[in-house]
Amino acid sequence: MTQTIRNIIPIIKANWIGKNDVAVIDTISIDSRSLQNGENTLFFALTGPNHDGHLYLEELISKGVQYFVVSQIPNAVAQKANFLVVENTLDALQKFASYYRSLFEFPIIGITGSNGKTIIKEWLNFLLSPDYNIIRSPKSYNSQVGVPLSILGINEKHNLGIFEAGISTIHEMEKLQRIIQPTIGILTNIGSAHDEGFSSVAEKIKEKLKLFSTVNVLILNKNKTIIAFINPKIKTFSWCSDDKSADVFITKKNIGELTELHVTYKEDTFPILIPFQDQASVENAIHCMMVMLYFGYAKKVIQARMAQLYPIEMRLKLKNGIYNCTIIDDSYSSDFQSLKIALDFLEHQKQHKKKTIILSDIFQSGLSNDELYSQVSQLIISNKITRVIGIGETISEYKNKFINCKTFKNVDDFTTVFDTLNFENETILIKGARDFHFEEIVSLLEEKTHETVLEINLNAISHNLNFYKSKLAQETKMMVMVKAFGYGNGGFEIAKLLEHHKVDYLGVAFADEGISLKSAGILVPIMVLNPETTSFSAIIQHHLEPEIYSIKGLKAFLKIAEQKKLKHFPIHIKIDTGMHRLGFEAENLSELIQIVKGNETIQIKSILSHMATSDDLNHDTFSKSQIALFEKLSSQLQNELNIKPIRHILNTSGIANYPEAQYDMVRLGIGLYGISNDEEEQKELENVGTLKSVISQIRTINTGESVGYGRRFVAEKTTKIATIPIGYADGISRSWGQGVGYVLINNKPAEIIGSICMDMLMVDITHIDCKEGNAVIIFGENPTVNFMAKQLNTISYEILTSISQRVKRVFFRE
Repeated sequence: MTQTIRNIIPIIKANWIGKNDVAVIDTISIDSRSLQNGENTLFFALTGPNHDGHLYLEELISKGVQYFVVSQIPNAVAQKANFLVVENTLDALQKFASYYRSLFEFPIIGITGSNGKTIIKEWLNFLLSPDYNIIRSPKSYNSQVGVPLSILGINEKHNLGIFEAGISTIHEMEKLQRIIQPTIGILTNIGSAHDEGFSSVAEKIKEKLKLFSTVNVLILNKNKTIIAFINPKIKTFSWCSDDKSADVFITKKNIGELTELHVTYKEDTFPILIPFQDQASVENAIHCMMVMLYFGYAKKVIQARMAQLYPIEMRLKLKNGIYNCTIIDDSYSSDFQSLKIALDFLEHQKQHKKKTIILSDIFQSGLSNDELYSQVSQLIISNKITRVIGIGETISEYKNKFINCKTFKNVDDFTTVFDTLNFENETILIKGARDFHFEEIVSLLEEKTHETVLEINLNAISHNLNFYKSKLAQETKMMVMVKAFGYGNGGFEIAKLLEHHKVDYLGVAFADEGISLKSAGILVPIMVLNPETTSFSAIIQHHLEPEIYSIKGLKAFLKIAEQKKLKHFPIHIKIDTGMHRLGFEAENLSELIQIVKGNETIQIKSILSHMATSDDLNHDTFSKSQIALFEKLSSQLQNELNIKPIRHILNTSGIANYPEAQYDMVRLGIGLYGISNDEEEQKELENVGTLKSVISQIRTINTGESVGYGRRFVAEKTTKIATIPIGYADGISRSWGQGVGYVLINNKPAEIIGSICMDMLMVDITHIDCKEGNAVIIFGENPTVNFMAKQLNTISYEILTSISQRVKRVFFRE
């Protein structure tokens, strides 16, 4: 994309305030943290309930960015750069994308529906790419922001586009329609996703159909309910399994692990084998087949290509690697747009100074190889990648465009010399097209642990953080608790994401947790809630900030601080308002004031207290008494010491139940991880952690035979059981066994039978069609952590924090 500022001004109806309107723009950005921002970047300062891009303009100017689309010019940057002033920056981005799309006349496939959009897009890319130069939405970029960014990736060499559109409420789709301007439409199934944004199913259907208002053809599963809402002027190309009036009639049967479709089209019937049996995958595959039929592909080509469909991995995964490496696994796609996204993710999650990328040949860029690898080289340089390992015949030819680069013709050549490449203490992005089988490289580099993993959804953490931010006054700061290894979910990775979201403070329980984060490069201020006096020197050394809760602790810290000749070292004073765990009581305040008054060694950064019953409105009177006492005692400290520190008392539950007590900051804990005691609030949160394992072995036992220690389960009939490699040493309570709890296998509950062992548990799978190696869900969406806690008469905190460190954590982003 190359445009001049002079050209862009009238398109977005901007008021120009600057010096150079003939500048050439080749990059559009909305992320101030991206290392891809530069002198030819046009930055759109988007605003939202929890974000304001205008706050980062000064930082961007210092990095060389000179052109900004803004709704107002902050005083701090006036006359320091060039500005296109508009009423709404998101509207401006969408207008520009709509204009840019209008410059191209090749076919564009637009996909919407409740489920399957991304899978259909990726499968169509696979099926059609031998014949077309395709531009498609990277990952799941289907939102009001993601769609325009996707469209801006088009170039003149592309001759087919595939873009998905996702909406959550009314009046959104017409904006996406103007941007995508699809010529071919695909409507996937209409499910329950985002139901809360619509008054009825009818309203949702009508809203989604707006994407197809000007298409040449709409491809869909023929359904009377949906057909009733389609404009009769829109040509449809329909399929169905129970209505022979559809353009394509399909019957299906299972053959082993495959599905055989019998397709009747234009009086011809022919079979198509696809390597899936689940209903969602079969429907998604049929939509893809319909596109091939519409494009006029021969049935032999359709049969051959459809048989090669494969499971789509839509997530960037963050994993622990060998020799203290961190692995970012994006080993199933290699295109220029998704490379940009992966490099940004690498920068946001890097755990080491050294950064390596293992990159395959890149396909479907729309550019010549010379142009493509020149741009890839510049992208890698801007992201300060330390080492490049290229795999593929094409990238090998362009080895000289990269600094510190080794190339190999294929994965076999790479694995042959793997031991000589010295991977250690580095973050490694593995980015390859599916044909290169980079999963073999991931296997070589990944830390070897048993097959039980705790998957952490970083998108869900971002969602939950923004949900709680939306409840705060704009000026209220946020501390996020990452103690206890991020409530069992992982420390550094979550801290890094929170730093990316610019939270104000992180909270840990003990000094060693904070030291670990600081040593890994976390720059956000970290407060240590329960510092032992023996840790004060280490706290000072690593620039942590201690909570001080007693006269004894205060004197001990001051003694060390004075010996080190510190000046204004930040500390946090905790007041006991009724929790009676830690904190200064009212009668201690006079002595506290006497000790710290006029002392320049320390600075009271904040005053805090902790609520005991903020989650239980039955104790509302007590909670309000705590808030009132905090107000009284913190005000006394402020007045007598003549200071204006940050004040904070609210935890997760308090944010929702006592918004009047936000003060200057709140402390978000378990809510970040998708857990709430309030049923209505729980509906707004997204599940963060999913504990998974696999079936190790399946056996059948006869009536009267027993399972496990103590023969606590005896079969009353012939029973099929599966053994799962997870037990109480991994953090699963023994009380969850003996018919109390269950796991999920192929979306069906399997009761845990007998006693849970140290490393294994057994489940009844008599009623479930499954096999050894199938995935098992221990907790996540079902069963939920809240459900488990209720059944075990405990709290969700205990369930999460009990998961052993030997369970591998895998972090991913959709």
